[in-house]
Amino acid sequence: MSYSINSRSKMAAAPDEASVSVKTEPELLEDVKQESPGCNEHEETVACNGVSLKSPSTLAAVTSQAGSSEAPDRQTLLAVLQFLKKSNLKESADVLLRETGIVDGGDESPEQQSEQDGTEQTLLSRVTAGNSSLSSGGGAANSSGSSAGVPGKAPLTSGPQDQPDVSAVLSAYTQQGDPALYEEYYSSLKRFIESVLDCHRAELSQLFYPLFVHMYLELVYNQHENKAKSFFDKFHGDQECYYEDDLRILASLTKKEHMKGNETMLDFRTSKFVLRISRDSYQLLKRHLQERQNNQIWSIVQEHLYIDIFDGMPRSKQQIDAMVGSLSGEARREANKVKVFFGLLKEPEIEVPLDDEDEEGENEEGKPKKKKPKKDSIGSKSKKQDPNAPPQNRIPLPELKDSDKLDKIMIMKESAKRVRLGPELLPSICFYTFLNAYQGLTAVDITDDSSMIAGGYSDSTVRVWSLTPKKLRSVKSTADLNLIDKESDDVLERIMDERTASENKVLFGHSGPVYATSFSPDRNYLLSSSEDGTVRLWSLQTFTCLVAYKGHNYPVWDAQFSPYGYYFVSGGHDRVARLWATDHYQPLRIFAGHLADVISTRFHPNSNYVATGSTDRTVRLWDVLNGNCVRIFTGHKGPIHTLTFTPNGKFLASGSTDSRVLLWDIGHGLMVGELKGHTNTIYALKFSRDGEILASGSMDNTVCLWDAVKTFEDLETDDFTSATGHINLHENCQELLLGTYLTKSTPVIHLHFTRRNLLLAAGAYSPQ
Repeated sequence: MSYSINSRSKMAAAPDEASVSVKTEPELLEDVKQESPGCNEHEETVACNGVSLKSPSTLAAVTSQAGSSEAPDRQTLLAVLQFLKKSNLKESADVLLRETGIVDGGDESPEQQSEQDGTEQTLLSRVTAGNSSLSSGGGAANSSGSSAGVPGKAPLTSGPQDQPDVSAVLSAYTQQGDPALYEEYYSSLKRFIESVLDCHRAELSQLFYPLFVHMYLELVYNQHENKAKSFFDKFHGDQECYYEDDLRILASLTKKEHMKGNETMLDFRTSKFVLRISRDSYQLLKRHLQERQNNQIWSIVQEHLYIDIFDGMPRSKQQIDAMVGSLSGEARREANKVKVFFGLLKEPEIEVPLDDEDEEGENEEGKPKKKKPKKDSIGSKSKKQDPNAPPQNRIPLPELKDSDKLDKIMIMKESAKRVRLGPELLPSICFYTFLNAYQGLTAVDITDDSSMIAGGYSDSTVRVWSLTPKKLRSVKSTADLNLIDKESDDVLERIMDERTASENKVLFGHSGPVYATSFSPDRNYLLSSSEDGTVRLWSLQTFTCLVAYKGHNYPVWDAQFSPYGYYFVSGGHDRVARLWATDHYQPLRIFAGHLADVISTRFHPNSNYVATGSTDRTVRLWDVLNGNCVRIFTGHKGPIHTLTFTPNGKFLASGSTDSRVLLWDIGHGLMVGELKGHTNTIYALKFSRDGEILASGSMDNTVCLWDAVKTFEDLETDDFTSATGHINLHENCQELLLGTYLTKSTPVIHLHFTRRNLLLAAGAYSPQ
């Protein structure tokens, strides 16, 4: 079986581009480091400049910058040349002279330049991109932390009617504004936004938080500590409540040295904060900043914000609040336009064994007529290709073993006895309470056939229990295996050592708390991830550790097997998720793009995609084939601890510390539901086998059941909603809540639907 391996997450690459290079871990990490965090999403090249492509005047500037054939005005060139000489950038001046072929006239003033639209930008782009010595030679002037040396990062002017001269553009870009005026700049903008019409106020109010953070960080970075403290004290109370945790971190950054050690704030400073604003609201803002000549605010908007402009009515406060809250603002709509194959793969046809099993079923139960139609329906389903499904061979999947085929036959038989759930017929719930765990239980998983349960503990152990009367047994020693008749019918029973039979097994090996456990689909293996930075693969035949996968440098918060086995994904404190294969020591893919820890991971049912949830409060969907990020979902106000897909692969549910469950349409890249019913962090989510019920488990000691059918029906995912990137959510989500089930004092950390739709829940008893 051949593999196409390229572990770097190339999110700006073409979505269908197949990766062919094989890279070692050090190379991969180097590649990831070199990527610009501001251009991680799949987007147009010019969008990386932070330029809004929606404004006509800006578009003209971009067009000019990208390659206008008109020669720059001579007076403008001389003005730039004069500025370079004044700033002692002799090398840059020489390059400019050589490149343009002009004779240095020496004394023309910047005021004499003509006001051609975008001329300055063409020149600035050429100077910046054509001469690396500008960024190195002018490093001292770049003390504000801006990315002046990055090619193509020159700020665009506000339009031909109000263009400042070249010196003003460059000084605003490379030098710091007057710290004494920061409070006045911010207050002026605040007064303006509070005075506009209500329909625009909600959208423009999104500017407060990113501007507040960037202005504060600029003051701190430039060592205006008293001004920074005064600025923070005066305006931090104006920010939305869901930014409280970020503001607490920000308040601790009072010196330039503090910023160097804070990765989150460094990311905030170097990545683009995305705001989605209607064209009318944007024009109001632009006009105000031009009239007031508020260059400090405008330079921050150009340098650190990405304004995603849409045509149509401004969004309401409720719609905006549902979508914002992440570290990087909202997702760019362009990032969610890539085609995603969310359909299911065609089921393999298993005919001969199925007939044999059916005969057994007839002898045992005497109901052959009930079995036959079920077999036919499944057979016909396997022959029909889902139009949204990926090609069958898009990624290499493991071939079915005989044991896998027998297991699929068992699944088919169980599904024939499955209870059809709905609002009128809710599932029975069986709760597994871990006693005497002393708050040490950190993770739980249950096998697909509900025969075993595993728990990860803070004392670095993993414990496995049998949920059936059949005890857990290990394989006999090599010497004893040689004495077995390998041709006997019950050879699988004979290889097990009855002397090792017990109701539970304890697995030792990790050197730190275990944060995740995951059974393989065939129940032969168990994954566990730990604070020690490793993911371990355990054999459930010998109950020993087979491999310790070392790729993460810090704690590994989650690890999950693929629905087809063989592949698994891990996410950790190093802010990346890694894709592994059980027979490879090194990861096959590194999914880099989150701005904070990756704490939850989940494979799509077709195994072609991986979803990750992070403490940066975003959910991302990654393409396993090429490592690209194909979806970014924002809306949660806290770290995302759990993810689950619907059985048909069309929708994704996520749960967070903000006590909300958010529902996402993968195909359209939209939020389509918001479920509020819990009062604490949601740690577990699971759809029933037929996808009609969604169960959620929380630290508030409750299990909630939601009507998934009603949630997803009649969704208005037309062209308008896709263009604007938002949808009208259910006004009263309590109508979707079918039931709430309270435990005595047990937080719910895992949920599982059996093949017959019985709901299993698990958690550790926590005495008050």
